[in-house]
Amino acid sequence: MSFVIRGMNETTTTRSPLLPDRHPTHDFFVCDIFNAAPKSDMASMEHPIFSLSTKPDRSIRRYDHGDLFVEIRPSADGLATVHDRDILIYCISQVMAAKNAGRSASQIIRFRGHELLRATNRMTNGRGYDGLKAALERLAGTRITTNVVTGGKEIIRGFGLIDQYEIVRETRGGRMQEVEVKLSDWVFNAVEHHEVLTLSRDYFRLRKPIERRIYELGRKHCNRKAEWKISLALLQKKCGAVSSSREFRRLVNNIVQEDRTYSHMPDYAVDLNDDDMVIFTSRGTIASLTTSSDVDLSHVRISGDGYDQARLAAPGWDIHRVEQEWREWMTESPTNSDAAFIGFCRKWFEKRGRPA
Repeated sequence: MSFVIRGMNETTTTRSPLLPDRHPTHDFFVCDIFNAAPKSDMASMEHPIFSLSTKPDRSIRRYDHGDLFVEIRPSADGLATVHDRDILIYCISQVMAAKNAGRSASQIIRFRGHELLRATNRMTNGRGYDGLKAALERLAGTRITTNVVTGGKEIIRGFGLIDQYEIVRETRGGRMQEVEVKLSDWVFNAVEHHEVLTLSRDYFRLRKPIERRIYELGRKHCNRKAEWKISLALLQKKCGAVSSSREFRRLVNNIVQEDRTYSHMPDYAVDLNDDDMVIFTSRGTIASLTTSSDVDLSHVRISGDGYDQARLAAPGWDIHRVEQEWREWMTESPTNSDAAFIGFCRKWFEKRGRPA
């Protein structure tokens, strides 16, 4: 959408900071462990993995935070980018949908290329399919070595964000009809243990990689709070921005000025004060974001037998406290509420053990 601003002697057309909504739907998406670990493994957010560059980035990066480290090595195609993350978001949303329905989750996800392009607001022409194939190559080729824990497991070895992918079917013109992706153990462990958050659909409409990264950090740290503040220097570290501090301040200030005009940043208004503190203020949309507008999750009920089995799955825990966590975590109404809740309790206990 464009806006026309008229002064006394001129007419100027400005472009909305958001991409057009190319394929309006009512889907919701969840982000992977590096975007959000609201209940555990919060340290993983300290180390950005994805490149903010729109050009091939072949630099080797290492981030240290206390006893934790992450080293990211590119393939010949370069590091996986913030926009490549869309594929992970889509795959994880499919895993979460299965879990919410009480079905077993699989590390292997099969999907139609057209559906992913639509869900992530990408073009469905040849350029869109070429970009999807290139993103899969970078995700599989980028190698990570870290001791950051996901799902209660410390994995110190090299791995990709996806273990492998396969184009199952494609058209004569080379467009992918069916794709199969195997998530890495590291990512899948995080999903299995509910280390996810729901993202706004407008995330896929943000034009700039740095806007997406800033939104992810706001979503993780501000979450349901009214406000969250972070220094500009620490924000730059969390974003993984390699520009100078002066250039980073300019980029953030541009986002702030555009957000003041268009309110385009999802869920949180972003501001920068004179002390170089970046301030995220909730727009009050998170409650509606975490539940579909078509589904009232307050009507989801658990049977008496379901509670009994849940207590066996999480011995020693206040089952109603765990239920509250489960209800906050859900993104859609489960097909079998008993099975979904019992599965959540089982994973809860596997991760935490008996309460102290």
